[in-house]
Amino acid sequence: MILKLLTHISRVLVGLLFIYSGFVKLVDPIGSQYKFEEYFSAGVLNLEFLIPFALPFSILLIVTELVLGIMLLVGYKAKFTVWSLFGINLIFLFLTWYSYTYNKVTDCGCFGDALKLTPKETFYKNVVFMVFIVILILGVKHIKPFISSKIASVTTFASIFVSLLVTYYVLQHLPIIDFRAYSVGTDIAEGMKYQEGSDDIPPIHDFMIETDEGDKLEEMLAKEKAMLVVMYNFDKTEEEGISKVSEVAKQASEQGYEIYVLTASYIEDLAATQQKYKLPYTFGFCDETALKTVIRANPGIVTVKNGIIAGKWNWTDADDVEL
Repeated sequence: MILKLLTHISRVLVGLLFIYSGFVKLVDPIGSQYKFEEYFSAGVLNLEFLIPFALPFSILLIVTELVLGIMLLVGYKAKFTVWSLFGINLIFLFLTWYSYTYNKVTDCGCFGDALKLTPKETFYKNVVFMVFIVILILGVKHIKPFISSKIASVTTFASIFVSLLVTYYVLQHLPIIDFRAYSVGTDIAEGMKYQEGSDDIPPIHDFMIETDEGDKLEEMLAKEKAMLVVMYNFDKTEEEGISKVSEVAKQASEQGYEIYVLTASYIEDLAATQQKYKLPYTFGFCDETALKTVIRANPGIVTVKNGIIAGKWNWTDADDVEL
């Protein structure tokens, strides 16, 4: 009787946790891609040959987390589900222990940008949930479909389909929910201030528009109309995308917008680059991680009015930019 009760409690807690963890990453799979790249880097797990596969890994993990959580709640294939959860949490346990012990990857990205945990907090969270999962293994016979096996099956496969559909949409456009410090409506100057009760690091702390004439950030924030064309890496930027944002930038400039092109790439011949890509505007250097945080697109378009982020678009939606 006690085991049955503990199993049902664990079923709900673990199921909801995995659904939440999967969902907050599902709306922004590129964020998980960047986190995988960080884990695979030379300074962490030294698995650099896996970096090109970071996005498929992130999608697989996200969909798996979300679907397993749903499978647990609806009671579909209980043994497979609980042992899969055990295996995934075991991997999480190792990664968070490694991060905690060796001070690697200070934010595991377990809950995307929705909830930040330290490596220590994340490790102990995984330890606690491993206890719940062990209870599920011991009481697996008590995990039955809530309504029927057929409905549990249909729900599971529907969740897979919907997850992949959302992933595709987000990759083609932008995250459907933006948990980052640069969401639409954000006052950039306010975001750069120290927050009372925080760890002394403001939400926006590494954003700049560094030029040969100095940092143009303050100048940009004072503009009534400003447009940021974000291309964090020219080598990875699609030519078609540059062409589209170039047209939008031209239209915006004609309507009185000040255009700033932000990149983390070193540009040896700036004048030639501006001419080649038809972007004769202010080019500014900014940290690559910061630019990836500003917008999940390369290139991407951000409009700023009086220091407040007014709109964000992937280059694929350049025709929808509101000026």
